[in-house]
Amino acid sequence: MSKQDFPKVVSIPNPLYQSLKGRYFVGQTETIRLGEGKNAWGGLLNPSDSNVDLFVNAFTITNHSDQPIEALIWFNPGPLPNRMNSKKVTPANTAIHPLPMPKVRLAFGEIVGLPKRGVNAFKRIVPPQSTLTADEDGKYIFPESGSFVIFLVSPTNELIDAEVAYGWFEKRVCKKY
Repeated sequence: MSKQDFPKVVSIPNPLYQSLKGRYFVGQTETIRLGEGKNAWGGLLNPSDSNVDLFVNAFTITNHSDQPIEALIWFNPGPLPNRMNSKKVTPANTAIHPLPMPKVRLAFGEIVGLPKRGVNAFKRIVPPQSTLTADEDGKYIFPESGSFVIFLVSPTNELIDAEVAYGWFEKRVCKKY
């Protein structure tokens, strides 16, 4: 077999593929404050009428304080009071015209205590003056009405400023009736 008989195969990472398709988005919360009896949260909320599945690809948590933060990762918590939608969201591929708009909302807020529903799936500690990064490769998947939310807790109850950022992609749901 000669070299010309081998087919050329190109492998690209899934996040790049999703970005090329206009389905990959990135964004961050505004600065959120926790401590003095309040926890903060930042999350991806998939609306009940989005007609997409949410694939969480990456998240970061930035801690601006000299104290560690506990980051509690919750699947499908609710309800989430004092919710604000972030305006700091963009498609990762800005070469597409018109720019695609995400169906999933990146939201944030403050809460006293923790959610009454959902599952606290895992926890991370964010060291002082640092950013914790996690690449999840889209393995956390949430249908319509689902959510992936990070709750931030100040172990010392000291006031702390932080941000939460995400990379995610959305895939249209094929509904069969």
